[in-house]
Amino acid sequence: MRNTFQDPQWMPETSDSTECCTFYIYSYTITSYKLRERYGDVFTVYLGRRPAVMLCGIEAIKEALVDQAEDFSGRGKIAILETVFQGYGVFFANGDHWKTLRRFSLATMRDFGMGKRSVEERIQEEAQCLVEELRKSKGALLDLAFLFQCITANIICSIVFGKRFDYKDEEFLKLLDLSYQSSSLISSFSGQMFELFSDFLQFFPGPHRQVYKNLQEISAFIGRSVDKHRETLDPSAPRDLIDAYLLRMEKEKSNPHSEFNQKNLILNTLSLFFAGTETTSITLRYGFLLMLKHPHVAERVHKEIEQVIGKHRPPALEDRVKMPYTDAVIHEIQRFSDIAPIGLPHMVTKDTHFRGYIIPKDTEVFPILNSALHDPRYFEKPDAFNPDHFLDANGALKKNEAFIPFSLGKRICLGEGIAKAELFLFFTTILQNFSLASPVAPENIDITPQENGLGKLPQQYQIRFLPRQRG
Repeated sequence: MRNTFQDPQWMPETSDSTECCTFYIYSYTITSYKLRERYGDVFTVYLGRRPAVMLCGIEAIKEALVDQAEDFSGRGKIAILETVFQGYGVFFANGDHWKTLRRFSLATMRDFGMGKRSVEERIQEEAQCLVEELRKSKGALLDLAFLFQCITANIICSIVFGKRFDYKDEEFLKLLDLSYQSSSLISSFSGQMFELFSDFLQFFPGPHRQVYKNLQEISAFIGRSVDKHRETLDPSAPRDLIDAYLLRMEKEKSNPHSEFNQKNLILNTLSLFFAGTETTSITLRYGFLLMLKHPHVAERVHKEIEQVIGKHRPPALEDRVKMPYTDAVIHEIQRFSDIAPIGLPHMVTKDTHFRGYIIPKDTEVFPILNSALHDPRYFEKPDAFNPDHFLDANGALKKNEAFIPFSLGKRICLGEGIAKAELFLFFTTILQNFSLASPVAPENIDITPQENGLGKLPQQYQIRFLPRQRG
């Protein structure tokens, strides 16, 4: 911790001073709780030499990201990714650039392959491919990280590239490995240190150089795919997001300020591929680890699947409303796994008055999602895995305003709808077809995160999938 100091720019309008402390991302939970107890829900900290405002609790987060959505709609700095994206792509652009890309990406993802097949159909198809792959294992121990990457990557690939890949496709496997490596490095201790001291550490070897190299390789693959799309493009029948983007580029080619250019196409696609692959696959990995840890929960899900869906047809999204316990379990997996604990950094777009403070333009703001997802005022046992957090006295699913795994406001996760569909359909399809087994007793299963920084990654573990009898 650093000594407190005064800075007129950061002074509350109703007080004589404010205090700022060094904030180490890798210890965000302990540090943010201690600072919140001392300073309240809004306080200033330092990320290395960068001042940043922390928002704790659903009330403060909602007040900023929803009630003052435009003021807090900027994207802050993620140092380890900055040299890759350079402000391009939907996740890292700002201002009108971001608004244009977001509108386009949302509309195209909603059309999902230009309307030929729905997102649900594609997830169902991929889920059945996974089931066949799991059957081939014949109950052998598996590490799920790779397979869950495959299925989630294939969904985003079908949107972006218009195709899915075989799980043994060498180029596809290379992309997944590069993505997995990068995700791990970003959340590692060395990755977090780079976030704090990037001005100095950028000149030395470190995780930032490997992440840059990895994402450049993925970008090169995307560039080759764009070239193939351009050669085979049929303006009357766009196949995917890349086709839609190329058509928009052609339409706006006379506009020198258009967002629809080659660099934005590649980096926007990279953003969607990286985020769309890693976040949902990590959540699924946590989910099945928690099912091994809590077998009584998995058994209740099995029973609800048998009652509502049965054994002879694939799960469908319309089943979700009839399956409150399963839905509550998925909600609790998301809440408990808390894979983006400090949220992605926002930035205020102008000098902003907030709760008696003046936050200067371009200041970074972190919505601490963990502080909402683990708030004892909203979740009776916040540090325990308990699906009852999302069930009322009658066993029906109940909403909880502190449940914000996708964040809130204008920067809410672009793929929220797809992610929700994936989690439900993949989770239920696997449990419809298999029982789970582990070489480790439930009480000895370690659910401590392997990495805990900008993202939170579960421990590696092995699991058996035992085919369930079909009546």
